[in-house]
Amino acid sequence: MSRRVRVPAADDIFRPTVVGDTDVGEDAAPRTPSGRVRHDEKMTVYVTSDELFAIEDARLQMRRSHGLAVDRGRLVRAAVALALADLDEHGADSPLVKRLSEA
Repeated sequence: MSRRVRVPAADDIFRPTVVGDTDVGEDAAPRTPSGRVRHDEKMTVYVTSDELFAIEDARLQMRRSHGLAVDRGRLVRAAVALALADLDEHGADSPLVKRLSEA
């Protein structure tokens, strides 16, 4: 038995998720953060020290001002869900598209 791990092909990873010109906003389930569940997938994101400080500050503000004890991962997953839901709803007018177009 081979000990090599089978890695998915590029076609498996970069497959189209929407067929044709279907409007994603109407048929797709609303995007919500996964919350406090076991996560099977992992993604590494590098941030600057200022960005990490801002995330940590937001986490502490959530606890201090709103009584929400959340970890950084949960905070980031919620922010990503909000950004993706806004992208689904507003498309090219989304602040995410505008921000990334500036770079």
